[in-house]
Amino acid sequence: MDTIKEIIEALKNATSYEPWMQELENDGRASVQKALSQFKKRMEKQEKLFQQYKEKQAFDASFLPFEGAFLAGVDEAGRGPLAGPVVTCAVILPYDCPELVGVNDSKQLSKKKRAEFAEIIKKHAIDYSIHFQSADVIDEINILEATKQSMKTCIENLKIRPDYCIVDAVSIPIDIPQKGIIKGDAKSLAIGAASILAKHERDLYMEELHKQFPQYGFDQNAGYGTKQHLEAIERFGPTIHHRKTFEPIKSMLEKKVKL
Repeated sequence: MDTIKEIIEALKNATSYEPWMQELENDGRASVQKALSQFKKRMEKQEKLFQQYKEKQAFDASFLPFEGAFLAGVDEAGRGPLAGPVVTCAVILPYDCPELVGVNDSKQLSKKKRAEFAEIIKKHAIDYSIHFQSADVIDEINILEATKQSMKTCIENLKIRPDYCIVDAVSIPIDIPQKGIIKGDAKSLAIGAASILAKHERDLYMEELHKQFPQYGFDQNAGYGTKQHLEAIERFGPTIHHRKTFEPIKSMLEKKVKL
């Protein structure tokens, strides 16, 4: 392995530091040193992600009421948008699953990475449940209550009853011991996994909704109040998927009634 191309390819495929790399430390070719530096940075990033994984794993384990207990992480996506459902997820993960290294708060991951992790989580989870709460229900009982009821449904739909639930920021009306954790999606592996599944499934839903209502740009704004979205509501009015109790839609409708 003497050519620069062979060395660069070998470094790209390497998953750990190997003895043959020691010789590259004194290689005078700039391209080799650049490739070696990139390899080391990749290893440092992987090590950091692994340490974060272990910390989150330990965080979740601290809530287990007994050895072998099932812990469910619960989170939501879509509390803030003007249109579309709020989507909640409950997930029970295995105690050790290296494939989940890198799982984090869904907002910290790219759309592509969320999609990749969503498939991994579904494959390795002991159990998971996803629920969509419609705009009508949100308008009827308010977004917070709609989210809590959706989370409750998620847990009830699990095939395995969890012994303990950790939830991002809220308290759910269930008879299972639970703990609400502020910014739980960044601290917990289970909550982070739930946030990824909820966000991924909601994005897919909004992309499908875009095909029915392309003028609102749901594939880009996911129902959030962007300038383009607000202009579309002003021009075309709200759809059945818009939340009528959310501003500025509420004021728009009240103004229309007065006219």
